[in-house]
Amino acid sequence: MWKTVLTTFALVFLAELGDKTQLSTMILASRSKSAASVFIGSACALVISSLLGVIGGTFLQRYIPQNFIHVGAGISFILIGFLLLLGKT
Repeated sequence: MWKTVLTTFALVFLAELGDKTQLSTMILASRSKSAASVFIGSACALVISSLLGVIGGTFLQRYIPQNFIHVGAGISFILIGFLLLLGKT
């Protein structure tokens, strides 16, 4: 269990560093008089979006074979990478 917890933490932590969400949170914190409020709001948003991801992943794995999910996720990441390179996102 702890291996999964630590692996998930590391992957999400690294994925969130320097992304649009973190930059938006930094801007909100610089404009707000309450950094704690920005922290609480952004933390709640990350928790809820993670919950939706877990629920979605659990649903998908019940109905779609795991290898299809892996291929779909890989294609999605490649597509997003190309869009980023082309400046479309």
